[in-house]
Amino acid sequence: MSAAPAAAVPAAIREFLRCPTPPAWFAQAPARLDVLLVDHANCEKKAASTALGMLYRYVDRPELLYRLSRLAREELRHFEQVCALMAQQDVAYGQLSASRYAATLMTEVRREEPGRLVDTLLVGAIVEARSCERFAGLAAVLPADVAKLYAGLLASEARHFALYLALARRYASDDEVAARLAVLLDRDAELVTLPDPVFRFHSGPLPG
Repeated sequence: MSAAPAAAVPAAIREFLRCPTPPAWFAQAPARLDVLLVDHANCEKKAASTALGMLYRYVDRPELLYRLSRLAREELRHFEQVCALMAQQDVAYGQLSASRYAATLMTEVRREEPGRLVDTLLVGAIVEARSCERFAGLAAVLPADVAKLYAGLLASEARHFALYLALARRYASDDEVAARLAVLLDRDAELVTLPDPVFRFHSGPLPG
């Protein structure tokens, strides 16, 4: 079993990420559908929460406020769609520990402004790009009713990636963006390829 055909992943995202998700992760996904869906729902809530947090913090940036308010609404709609699918699949929404992925990426975010804003936007772009790549792969390996949802989320996730990247470029120079992406994308590649002790939506493959 392998990842989705390369054509299913938008070219901009294939070129942006340092590496694809290992085929082993996609091979492990079908047997862990309940965990995958619960963690995906959590990811959609977190994505909305991150966008809302930036709305509160950066009230002096009108374009960011407008764009991220729309993004937050879309993320909550995705959360609703995943919850509906969980109900159809008879998957209970229980507590689940977070993976190392997002938390580790956020440790790279600078603490002082405006670096904090730029890095948070770039992390957002990376998370959305990785999610889009995984949606494409999952659509190729999961049952048809579940795959339909993931295929349907591709376009909006790609838009979110482009939005976060465009906002980062609005608030930082090309050189700064390139330098920060070099750090953050290397960390993303490490996190999704190294063996992971738990299976999650953004985890690396399980050992063995």
